[in-house]
Amino acid sequence: MIDRTILVIGGGIGGLSAAIALRQEGFSVSVIEKQADLHSSVYGVGIIQPANALRALDAIGCAQPCLDQGYGAAAWGSMYTADGEFIKDMPGTLIESSDYPPMNGITRPLLHEILTTRAREVGVDIRYSTSFVSLEPDADGVTVVFDDETSARYDVVVGADGVRSQVRRYVLPTELTPSYIGQSAYRVNIPRDPEIDRIVLQPSEHGMSGFVPIAPDLAYLFFNAEMARDARPAQEDLVDALMAHLAPYGGLTGRVRDQYIAHASPEDVVLRPEESLIAPAPWHRGRIVLIGDAVHAVTPHLGQGAAQAIEDGVVLSEELAAHDSVEEAFTAYTERRYERCKLVVDTCLGIAEWEKGTRPDFDNIAATNHVLKVLAEPF
Repeated sequence: MIDRTILVIGGGIGGLSAAIALRQEGFSVSVIEKQADLHSSVYGVGIIQPANALRALDAIGCAQPCLDQGYGAAAWGSMYTADGEFIKDMPGTLIESSDYPPMNGITRPLLHEILTTRAREVGVDIRYSTSFVSLEPDADGVTVVFDDETSARYDVVVGADGVRSQVRRYVLPTELTPSYIGQSAYRVNIPRDPEIDRIVLQPSEHGMSGFVPIAPDLAYLFFNAEMARDARPAQEDLVDALMAHLAPYGGLTGRVRDQYIAHASPEDVVLRPEESLIAPAPWHRGRIVLIGDAVHAVTPHLGQGAAQAIEDGVVLSEELAAHDSVEEAFTAYTERRYERCKLVVDTCLGIAEWEKGTRPDFDNIAATNHVLKVLAEPF
């Protein structure tokens, strides 16, 4: 293996995971993050970690801390009618020869703390409040000019800077932007009632209500609402808007609505647009390569966005360690990742269309089970 200096641009889940994996292979790794600290770089409330995410996290020494601080579910999920009548269980898929649960839930701040702690343990240099102004690649490396007018040279640059990646324009031949799918997701942390021991779904003609356990005493409610992108309510109106969406529901959603959501403050409610993107291969140009949302932005319908970004980082590190040629390493990385990521992106879009009523023949449960089975296979 050739020793390489690597800059990872973006200190989110994918960037930190890639940095850890690359450092474990012996490379010299730095991360720059434009936000001021690890907490300000965290968006959202909680996160689903399917079994394949736990396997990838185990490769970078982070699975057990996530299990210790999260909530390992005995099954993937259950589905109920809007009135609360049971429809079907979804046991999920286990990873062969492992004891990972089908799903672990954890808060996003805790996950970032776990990844950041591990990155520093293995010797990754993390610089906050730092961004780049330009990348100047040549045959042997990349000169990076930072926003403080300093510069440094690296053998490899990894673009892990999210769905609105600024690194992407240095890699793809044409401008690529994410597509808004016509849904936005509400999320609110709530106390975990005993029945929220897995993902609980309540689909209806009004949208998809659901629950995810993320700690022994904590869960979150989510609601996928169909809306125009410019129809987002004002922050002070988010509770009222969510209450209106949840008004037709009975069962668990109705109880949570009345016990918790009705008494929430607008600051407790997170509302994010759901966007999708899959970049054509190759995912690299010269010494610059893209991972995570920069090339495959995944809507939350399968809980796989972070999982796929973590897998990206592990695979990229393996290929860079296995090849003396950066070109060969990047090509092998994309070949291992493209179809797997595309399956997730496409299936999430199918589920979204089913939720919106435009694909009534789509089998949400069968599609979910198929993806979970495929993702349980080695990545």
